[in-house]
Order: sequence, then C-alpha cells, then structure tokens
Amino acid sequence: MMQQEIDTTDPALWWKQAVVYQVYPRSFKDSRGSGLGSIAGVTEKIDYLAELGVDAIWLSPFYPSQLADGGYDVDDYRNVDPKLGTMDDFDELAKAAHEHGIKVVVDIVPNHSSNLHEWFKAALAAAPGSPERDRYIFRDGKGPNGDQPPTDWIASFGGPAWTRVPDGQWYLHLFDVTQADLNWENPEVREELKNVLRFWKTKGIKGFRFDVVNLISKPEIFENDYIGDGRRFYTDGRHVHEFLKEMVRDAGIADMTTVGEMSSSSLDNCVRYTAPKEQELSMAFSFHHLKVDYKDGDKWSLMAADLMKLKDLFCTWQEGMQAEDGWNALFWCNHDQPRAVSRFGNEDKYWKESAKMLAAAIHLMRGTPYIYQGEEIGMTNPHYTSIDQYRDVESLNYYRILMENGKTSEEALQILAERSRDNGRTPMQWDDSHAAGFTTGTPWIYPPENYRQINVAAQMNDETSVRAFYKKLVQLRKEMEVISEGKIEFLMKEDESVLAYRRYTDSQEMLVMCNLTSEEAPVTLPRGWENTDVLIANWDNATALTDLTLRPYECLALIK
Repeated sequence: MMQQEIDTTDPALWWKQAVVYQVYPRSFKDSRGSGLGSIAGVTEKIDYLAELGVDAIWLSPFYPSQLADGGYDVDDYRNVDPKLGTMDDFDELAKAAHEHGIKVVVDIVPNHSSNLHEWFKAALAAAPGSPERDRYIFRDGKGPNGDQPPTDWIASFGGPAWTRVPDGQWYLHLFDVTQADLNWENPEVREELKNVLRFWKTKGIKGFRFDVVNLISKPEIFENDYIGDGRRFYTDGRHVHEFLKEMVRDAGIADMTTVGEMSSSSLDNCVRYTAPKEQELSMAFSFHHLKVDYKDGDKWSLMAADLMKLKDLFCTWQEGMQAEDGWNALFWCNHDQPRAVSRFGNEDKYWKESAKMLAAAIHLMRGTPYIYQGEEIGMTNPHYTSIDQYRDVESLNYYRILMENGKTSEEALQILAERSRDNGRTPMQWDDSHAAGFTTGTPWIYPPENYRQINVAAQMNDETSVRAFYKKLVQLRKEMEVISEGKIEFLMKEDESVLAYRRYTDSQEMLVMCNLTSEEAPVTLPRGWENTDVLIANWDNATALTDLTLRPYECLALIK
C-alpha cells in the first residue's frame, strides 16, 4: 500500500492534519496531593501526551473561579486559580509543551463572567443606568413592582435566566446564577476581551477555544418566548458575525487556531463562522449529533440513540461544511458530555471494539479530531448511585427538578447516570493505585470502580489496546492527505447499522465502514473495492471481500 504523504512543513496546515487533546485540569493530574488536578500535573504528564502524538492541548479554564460551573465561571481572565497553581506553573507548562512540539490552546469564556469578577462587583455597587451596569445586561422587571423577570427565558442549568439584585433590577444569566452575561453591544466589553486575548498571546499560546461564543449577541428587544426557552432570540444573534470579525482582526489572532463552541447553532451559521473568506474562526464544535438520544429533544428524557438520525446528521454537517469550505471540530466527548463508549458503545462484551470503532468513525472524517482526556483508554461513565457523589451544578439542579416533576430518587439517579456532565469529569485513570493514580489525597470527585482494569499503565505496552489504536489514528492523519485534506462522500445511507463514507483526493481513496451496533451487519462493498488494502481495523483478520459481514462494532478502513 502506498500512503500519499502531505507536506507537514506548511504552518498554515497544522490544524487540518492535527489532533487536539482536551485537558480538564481539575481532573487530569494532581501534583500536590490536594485532591484537585493542577497545572503542574499537566506538565508532569507532557511526555505521555507527546508519546501519544497529539499536536496540541486545549486547556479547559484554569482561571480563578468559585467553581460553580467547573471553572467556566471566571473571576479573573488574566490569572491562574491558586487552587490549580501559579502563573509560573503555566509558563513552565507552555515551555514544556513547546519543547515537545505540542501547541497550547486556552479556553476563553466570552459570554459571561462570574459574579465575583471585579466588573460585576462594581456593577452591583453602581446605580441602574451606570456605565458599570452597562457592561452586563441589567433590565427592570415586569409587573407593578418590577418583581417579575424581564422575560420568561429559562437558564440552561434550570430555573429562570434572570436574577434580581437588591435595588430591584434584574441581570441576565443564560447559565448559572453566578455567570452574569456580558453586554457585547458595549465597546468597552469587546475591547476588554481583545485585551485578554492579547495577554495570553504574549504567553506563547497558539490558539483559543471560545465557550458558547455564538450566544454573545443578544436581541435589541427582550421578549417572552411562548414556544421555547428563549434560545431562539439569542442563538447566532444579530451581530455575532461582525463581533467575531472585529475580535479576530483587532486582537491580532487571525493567524492563530481558533475554535468556537456553538450552542444549538445552524449549519449555515457554522459555515460563516469557519469559512476562511469570512475571517472569523478556524473551526466549530456543533452538538446536534449528541442529541440523538434525547427523547423529544429533552436531555433529561432517556431513549436509545437514533442511529439513522446520527448518520444523517454526520452526512449533513460533513458534506454541508465541505460544500462551503467550512471546517468541523470532530468529537464525541468533552467535559460536558457522558463518555462515548458508555453512550454509543458497549461497556461490557465489546468495550474495546466499540471504543476503537467510535474513535475511527470521527478521526477518519473531514475536520480536526479532538480527544478528551481518558477517551484514548476507553474510560466509561462512573455509574454513581448517590446524589452525594455528584458535583456538577447542572446535575444537582436537575436532580431536584426531576424529583419535583414526579420522578423517584432512583429514577432521577438513573437519568443522571446517563446524562450528567460529571460522567466526563471523573479523574484521569493513570494506574490501578489509590484514586487511579490521579492524587495521593482524597479526589474531589471519585473515579469509576473499573479504574483498576481501565488505566494508562495497563495499556502503554499493549499493541492491541484502545490507546494504541488512537495512537495509530493520530499518526495516520499526519501522514495521509486523504484523511487530513480529502473530500468526503457518505455511502450506505439507508443502512441503519453501518456508518460508511468515502474520503478521496485526485490520487487516493479511502472507504470507511463502521458497524454502530452489537449485532453482525452484512454489507456489500462498492464496486472497485474488492481485495483492496486494509488501512486500519479494530478486529483481527479484516478483509475486503465483496460481500462481507461486519462483526459487532467492527470498523474497517480500506485504501486504494
């Protein structure tokens, strides 16, 4: 087999052939025995990341925070949370990463600050209508005494999206009450965010991930939403594209790698966010494929994943972004999502096979793949059995809401076991020692009991391991233009069990077939693919027969 290699010297191409590794610092490695992960802990494991072959690490927020929302409630955008380390620790991490050829991407939260940020404290101390208040979104309430919220919008974590302050006004928080939405219509706010970007740019970082950045532009008139929770009024808002263009241009980050988290976004908008001609962002995270197991669109109502819908969404977004020169960030897992192998795979009989299949399914697509810490070793959901084991504000809120809506404690816990964001926030499983080798102290949240079997140490020297499979996928993207730059076309669209697509350049083609189920799946190869070479597979003795049967969770990539 001839592998068509790409020119890896062109810096403009690095993020197209790259694989990014997301680090959630609080759960990655504790270097101090405090029970909480640290910046120095990430540095301690930089050799591990380099050996895996990843090109960049995205650090979830490590700024000073009261941790109401896991660090996405930021008190100070230019500092390191003392609970996680110091700025010297960050500088040491950036230096170590650079020495290992790994780029650092930091997480910026532009939609809201915490309520302990100096700006918000100044806003509370100032009068209604003051410049300090204009940095946020304060409004008078409704009703004779202004004691009703300005709108009926619902916050993402449950409850009203408005909170009243002592002088009677209300402030908007689309997420937690501790996360006050910033007023991007105010030029002072936009300039401050640019200054934050300039600050971190001087630290030598190579890119930014922007949290829920498509929510920054709010409507001119705030009104009730009689058919939804309010999001249709502020998602992909009226000025969001011009705000992003201004931010990228003025902050001098056009040549850096940027990725936006796009909440409930549309394909058309994500094309605009990422197409090079728009001069906004490099790539976008969209989440529609991670809602295919939401019954009636409700995260807290369980159902089996709709595999046809999953296939259709991949096809629509991959081919749609390709048609307009947009670029996808590819992922199953992050700090807000359950573990993919628990959700879309099989934790038991086919744990290894399904973990590998899910990896190949997205790593061979068009876009930039992201590995979330522990995904590369097949980490699972923890299956907590008590509400006392949870830490996430959304989970705690919805446990209460589910009980208020008539669920039993057992039913509510079953829902949390499948849906909680804490499923992705358990400690990285380094070995089979105390707390999975994450800390010598008491971990802030406990790992799954299966850490004694599923851990890094158990897989480092195992060529059949999930980690070895991820390492091969990372390397293939660096080596093969058909993976990093090739076009994509989806096949076998009517087959519910099999996700199949073709990647191609002028001189090379790749066929990818993934059995999404625990049952065998017969397939007929497209003409011309008989007896071609196997590029990568997750079962032994994989062959390119005209009529073949894919084994449970089998993935097979052929090349010609």
